[in-house]
Amino acid sequence: MISANDSDDPFQLLMGLEVGAVSFVRDYVELHFDGPVLRALNDPSGVYGGREWHFPAPGSMDLMRRCIGETVDGFELDPDRILALDFGEHRFVVPLDSDTGGGPESAHVVGVGEDGRPSPLGGFRVW
Repeated sequence: MISANDSDDPFQLLMGLEVGAVSFVRDYVELHFDGPVLRALNDPSGVYGGREWHFPAPGSMDLMRRCIGETVDGFELDPDRILALDFGEHRFVVPLDSDTGGGPESAHVVGVGEDGRPSPLGGFRVW
């Protein structure tokens, strides 16, 4: 398991960044930061303001959109179980276990290229 104290983890590039957009793309969800992108290919869940949500249940999209403007202050990665981003009291979780997946991949993190835009050249991780 990897946590926010591990400096060689790909999520270190998200630490301190603000969510700039939440995108709903056909059958997955993306969190956009100033450059990097977290793509949740498995249905995410989480907590916002003490309210639990599970995408695509009613109300989940509204609670996910409230993450816009929140800053990543922690994360958890257990490659056999979950990938989670923390925003103070709020949390965004992508299940990584094979039982919840609709395909061979559960999540992607796309880093930033030299131009500051999302690019696999800036790093690309798949779970």
